[in-house]
Formats: sequence, C-alpha cells, structure tokens
Amino acid sequence: RMLAAARETDAFAFHPAIGFLSENKNFAAACEAAGIVFIGPSAAAVELMGNKARAKAHMASAGVLCVPGYAGEDPSDDAFIEAASRIGYPVMIKAAAGGGGRGMRQGDDPAALTKALARARSEAQHAFGSDEVILEKALQGPRHVEVQIMADEQGHVIHLGERDCSVQRRHQKVIEEAPCPAMTDKLRSAMGETAVTAAKSIGYRGAGTVEFLLDASSKQFYLMEVNTRVQVEHPVTEMVTGIDIVKAQIRVAAGEPLGL
Repeated sequence: RMLAAARETDAFAFHPAIGFLSENKNFAAACEAAGIVFIGPSAAAVELMGNKARAKAHMASAGVLCVPGYAGEDPSDDAFIEAASRIGYPVMIKAAAGGGGRGMRQGDDPAALTKALARARSEAQHAFGSDEVILEKALQGPRHVEVQIMADEQGHVIHLGERDCSVQRRHQKVIEEAPCPAMTDKLRSAMGETAVTAAKSIGYRGAGTVEFLLDASSKQFYLMEVNTRVQVEHPVTEMVTGIDIVKAQIRVAAGEPLGL
C-alpha cells in the first residue's frame, strides 16, 4: 500500500521513520526494486545487521571487539549451556532477529538458563517471527553508550558523538544523556573510530547508531549492535550538535555529500 501510494503521488523516496519498518530488509528491497529511494542504508546492510549472530560474526572479522558470546550455531539447550560455562555466568540471551528488550533474558546458572531459553525463544518468535537467539556475557554494571553515525554515498563516514542510555527499566531506555558522564576525549576518539570502522565495513549510507557496552572502570568497550535507522533518541544528538539528522539523511539519499 505504501509503495502504491508512492507511485500514485510520483514520490521519488520513502522515509521509513524511526520504527522497525526502517529495519525491514524486505521493505528496503521492495523500494529498491520499485525504483523508489529508501532513505536509509542498502537492503543488504539492513539484512546483515538485522541478525545479531551474523552481524557479530561480520564485525569480528572486521576487527571490531564484540561482547564475548555464542552465536547459536548449534541451537540445542545443551550447546547453550556448554557455551555459557565457557563464557562464564551470568549470561544474557538475546533474540537474534530483533531488539528493544524483547526476547532478552538473563541466566545465572544452568537450570535458570534452560528456563530462560524457553521464554526468550517464545518471545522472539512472537515478536520477530524467529526463535533464533544468541548468548552474550552479562557484563556487570556497564554503561550503555551509543554513537551516532552519518555516511554518504561518496564514502564519507563520520560520528556525531555519543549518547549515554544506561538508565533503563526492563531493558527499555528511560534517560538519554549527552555527553556520556564517563567519557574522556581519548575514549570518545577510540569509540567513534570503532563506530566508523563498523559502518565502513558494511558500506553504510545515511544515519545509524552503533551501540556499545562500556566497562566504566577499565574503559574497555565492546560493540553490542548496529541499528540501521534513526532512533527515537536522535534529537538528543541534534540538540548537542545543532545538526538536523533527518535533513542530512534526506540530502544523502538525494546523492549529496555530507558536507561535514
């Protein structure tokens, strides 16, 4: 219906807003097939980053340090329990095909992990149409820091600083703060460079968010995921930088360079 509306109105582009439609590989591909510009990354990039297991494998190959975990090559409970013993408890189960806290459960021992796997798979299937899950080390008391990136079709990739979203309830972000209270110039440079490397490795285009977990004491950070969209939190970065991110998105989609 949306593509039909675009054709009827002679629209040349479609902005998928900030929800999960913007991370729907099928919609991005349908726009490309219909000759309508999808204001966002390519369908291939959306698809690659849309599955946490494949995304982590790709980023690891690009030299980006990810949260230690298990990608679920063998989906059996026994395989997850064996992997958890290697990683070390507590561990976090996450839906491979989604986010937003859905399909996310913590396991503190083998018995709890077995129960958590069943619940996580059920939630993931209901929310995302796939019961595939992955396992990650549950870091204790980390900061959740996300780096805003922008990229154009000419190959320029930059970051616009970070947002700290560590204050959460039930894995849902409550407060976004910029800059991150634990940030230093050296750490921002390193984290920003890693975010840019991650974006370049998938030929990114447009606006996106690279999310990290930061050990505030050691200053070690790990890539958690790449969100291939403008998030609801993007106005925080706009307030800090004075840059209209959506306007920049549209200009990039029209083939213009970033100019930043």
